[in-house]
Amino acid sequence: MELILSAGIGALAASGIYLLLRPRTYQVIIGLSLLSYAVNLFIFSMGRLRVNAPPVLEPGGVGDLLRYTDPVPQALVLTAIVIGFAMTALFLVVLLASRGFTGTDHVDGREPPRGD
Repeated sequence: MELILSAGIGALAASGIYLLLRPRTYQVIIGLSLLSYAVNLFIFSMGRLRVNAPPVLEPGGVGDLLRYTDPVPQALVLTAIVIGFAMTALFLVVLLASRGFTGTDHVDGREPPRGD
């Protein structure tokens, strides 16, 4: 399970970095989203991958660390999802405004010269 999760995080991070280096703003926004998904999965995996384990201590249970899942990474990921959604919405608004002002969707605001 850890190998699959690690490969998924690596694939998301690599795809996100590749898209961040592209010249068009829409690709940059998608790259930032993929990179934030990779970071969210990484944070979530830091809370130990446990199946069917309660996130908090059971009533009357002893505080054994092997019997429960850490709730802090789950709360951090939930917060990061909300912040990532707001960030993506803001970037899309800035993208549309920039395209309206410059007439292009390139990151630097200029179309590359065509070598036809």
